[in-house]
Amino acid sequence: MGIPRRDIVEGPTELKGLPLAELAELFAAIGEKRYRAQQVYDALYVHRVDDLQSVEVLPKALRATLAEGFRSQSVQLKTVQDSADGTMKFLFSLYDGRAVESVLIPSELREADGLPRRRTLCVSTQVGCNLGCAFCATATLNLTRNLTAGEIVDQFLVASLYSDRPITNVVYMGMGEPMNNYDNVMKASSIFNDQRTGMVAPRRTTLSTAGVVPGILRMADENSLLKLAISLHATTQEQRLRIMPIAKRWPLEELMEAIEVYYRKTRKTITYEYILFEGFNDSHDDVRRLAKIARRVPSKVNVIPFHEIDFTHPSGISADLRPTSPQQFELFLQALRAEGVRVLVRSSSGLDIDAACGQLAFSDVHGRS
Repeated sequence: MGIPRRDIVEGPTELKGLPLAELAELFAAIGEKRYRAQQVYDALYVHRVDDLQSVEVLPKALRATLAEGFRSQSVQLKTVQDSADGTMKFLFSLYDGRAVESVLIPSELREADGLPRRRTLCVSTQVGCNLGCAFCATATLNLTRNLTAGEIVDQFLVASLYSDRPITNVVYMGMGEPMNNYDNVMKASSIFNDQRTGMVAPRRTTLSTAGVVPGILRMADENSLLKLAISLHATTQEQRLRIMPIAKRWPLEELMEAIEVYYRKTRKTITYEYILFEGFNDSHDDVRRLAKIARRVPSKVNVIPFHEIDFTHPSGISADLRPTSPQQFELFLQALRAEGVRVLVRSSSGLDIDAACGQLAFSDVHGRS
């Protein structure tokens, strides 16, 4: 499940996405003082300036140098689609002409003033994906390249301009497998989680993986502050193989062993994501097996309705998957809770604009610019 080396973006050096230490190294290489790097860092991430030519604290000569050989904008907003439930889907074009989507989701819980308690940005980490999960629209796009750290951070900065309140949470659950772009994801996270930037706290930053075992172990070794979510969606190796080809590379038991190592080293609770498919993984036996999995380390299970991806014209098992009925969905939840499992239910936010879980694939680019 390795990635092709098509993750380098040609053109002027990208400033956005560089943590302060790397920015200082870059400035030293062009003969500038370290404090200039701090000024640019603050301009990009604290004051959230796109055009460094407007930063008057920088000397004109430095601004001219930056304009000639560097760029401070990593993504360009093409359209915003608005859902009836308040969700917004953003289509971004990248420097090389490629595109990604991200989704801003307001929570259903409300403050006293009626506004959402949380605003979660689902960011993309790759252009397309090569994992081939049968239930995911992004799988139909194939993988083109990794996003740079700047392209990841800039999704947040642009989306922030459209949010009525500050974005409170970031989830790496958009296009792509975050673990297959580990270094850039962690670099972006260091900027998100820097108290100076005022973006989001580590405890409100979640990385969701389909089960890339080396990435899980690396997070454990580094004692990463990010929260870890596992896209599980099946309770046996045979089931998982049918809908998630990654299970061939890293079988379910190997994945579970990695999760146990992760918990021993970090003591952080795991979230399992579990989409319910009619007649496939919604039986009482699945409840029993899922509860057994959830008890291996402290965890919670996020049960998710299946959002059909007919707009991608699926074939094979992808065409056969159907949502569990509302009645069976509720029975599954009740049975899982009866097993002592902590259960959450993911809402279908953005369903009317194909922005719900698993639906990111450029299904409709009509929206406001």
